[in-house]
Amino acid sequence: MKLPIKLPASPRGGWLAALRSACSGAWRHVLPNHCALCGNLSRGVLCQGCDEAYWNEVTLRCPRCALPRPRQPVLARCQHAGAGTLPSNDMRCPFCVDTQPAFDATATLADYAPPLDQLAADLKFRSRIELGRDFARRLALVAQDLPELPDELIVVPLSASRLSSRGYNQAWEIARPLGRRLHIPAHARAAVRIRDTGQQALLGAAARRANMAGAFALRKRVRGRHVGVVDDVMTSGATLDTLARMLKDAGARRVTNFVALRTPCA
Repeated sequence: MKLPIKLPASPRGGWLAALRSACSGAWRHVLPNHCALCGNLSRGVLCQGCDEAYWNEVTLRCPRCALPRPRQPVLARCQHAGAGTLPSNDMRCPFCVDTQPAFDATATLADYAPPLDQLAADLKFRSRIELGRDFARRLALVAQDLPELPDELIVVPLSASRLSSRGYNQAWEIARPLGRRLHIPAHARAAVRIRDTGQQALLGAAARRANMAGAFALRKRVRGRHVGVVDDVMTSGATLDTLARMLKDAGARRVTNFVALRTPCA
């Protein structure tokens, strides 16, 4: 009896995502490329005007969680913000001083805000895989300012049902090209999600942390290693903190997050 062949959703981007990406690449050789933001003709993912207007921000950020560092009265209105006071030479935000997240550093490109938030949505929900490569290219440049590079990269995993329905993990579409640019290995399945946490968009920061408890399992030895964790968007940091605690419990020496966009206040 001949059994039917079932094509699983590959953790390395998925055969469906690979097909979409190949078709997209083929069309780009036939049709003019259009800017992902304004729609004007462009040689790259973004036209020169949008690139200069939206990617060249100069923002002072907390080195640990990448939260923007505005003046204290403004920061105090953010839900993240704690009551801690900072020494004059401490660049961490009050949230990190108070809560001490398990990760050690976070690299990001810009705030998760219009119009750049549309790029993250297009990567996640519309199979615009080329946006993952563009995020990776930019993150590789940001990584040059880090005190040290990770020994390896892992990704924030999706649940099996979501990976199957989407066909790819958007975090992996950033991590794979980022690893190539940084010349460090990237692993698609080093961490797995063992419990579906559902949508967290409507949950507050404390509820997100409670919801993430026990959501992941580690499938790789990390003792003594500096691990980079890749995701598309960092909101409250609850997911990344949960992963970092798991990595530290397994002996990881250091954990650095690489996120394309960072929600300024959540």
